[in-house]
Amino acid sequence: MACFGLYCGKTLLFKNSSTEIYGECGACPRGQRTNEDKYCQPCIEFPEPYDWLYLGFMAMLPLVSHWFYIEWDSKKSTGGILLQQASAFFECSMAAVVTLLVSDPPGTLSIYSCGVLMLSDWYTMLYNPSPDYITTLHCTQEAVYPLYTIVFVYYAFCLLFMMLFRPFLVTKTQWNLCVLNPFESIYSALFFFPVLTALQAIAGGLLYYAFPYITLVASLANLVVYLVFAKIERYSDMMTKDRLFVLFGHWFLHAYGLIALSREHQFEQDMFLLILVPAPTLFYFLTIKFTKPSRITSEGAKGY
Repeated sequence: MACFGLYCGKTLLFKNSSTEIYGECGACPRGQRTNEDKYCQPCIEFPEPYDWLYLGFMAMLPLVSHWFYIEWDSKKSTGGILLQQASAFFECSMAAVVTLLVSDPPGTLSIYSCGVLMLSDWYTMLYNPSPDYITTLHCTQEAVYPLYTIVFVYYAFCLLFMMLFRPFLVTKTQWNLCVLNPFESIYSALFFFPVLTALQAIAGGLLYYAFPYITLVASLANLVVYLVFAKIERYSDMMTKDRLFVLFGHWFLHAYGLIALSREHQFEQDMFLLILVPAPTLFYFLTIKFTKPSRITSEGAKGY
């Protein structure tokens, strides 16, 4: 029987030196993908650098969300905030390591991948054969193995490690002196993790192609908001440990987006774009004296 679906293939049932027996047309098993001849082949390639950057972006979303809500919920003590943020970093790092260890090949910090050829690879459920050909054939599968499901596994481990470590640290330290409700950041995580999971389930393929632009825009927007609301108008205003940490964090995200945008075959040539990382900050400091609202208001008043 011919395979009509875009992602339908025949699975190898038996093989010896002279004979290969394949099953009927259908969805390929997990960890396999159909080739041009409509046969399911195991995924034994290693991810491309862009794939690793995508996984890194998805791994940073829970960490950034943790840090945001910790900063939002903690109002009094910087020491308590830093301790919670360090705990969140440890939890997410442990979750990433364990996720790689349990993925194929198990016990290593690398993974096998099928790769991504086009956007439809993320949404195989929309490309099942037409009922005009056959009504019982469904070929929904993870064609981008494991880029789709590994994110869910990572989020599950993030939640697990958070529930193991964060409540223990909250009860054993003086966080109750730093925040009104020391468990508030844990409650917040129980809300944003389902949102991140739904985002990956629905828009994982779109995020795969758009995350470099999202990273660039988000880093620029957050940097501007931080500089404006923190009322930083001179270089000397940045010369504190906390503010430099925030600034370097934004620069890291900006560089991350630029690296993700670089073309694989011209990576070295595109690296000169990294010199643009401090450009938005320098532009802000050079132009703030011309755009300061108080100055515009005073000069407008003089005109009258």
